[in-house]
Amino acid sequence: MKETRTPEYVQKLMSTRRLVETVNGQLCARFNIEKVWARDLWHLTHRLERKILAHPLAVLLNCRCGAVQPLQLDALIAS
Repeated sequence: MKETRTPEYVQKLMSTRRLVETVNGQLCARFNIEKVWARDLWHLTHRLERKILAHPLAVLLNCRCGAVQPLQLDALIAS
């Protein structure tokens, strides 16, 4: 099949996919989002919300600490 997309578009698409995969991996590894123990829907949704909202907060704190790469959350733990 012949590629109809421009190389710039493919590069932007791959960059976006890498970012999404990184954030998903961090949510699974650091925030243990795959295992949310809740007995009802209200607790389940609120626990998921807290875990998902904690990630941008960690990235913001990492930026405020002067990190060059904001998604490298290991720097927050070592600080």
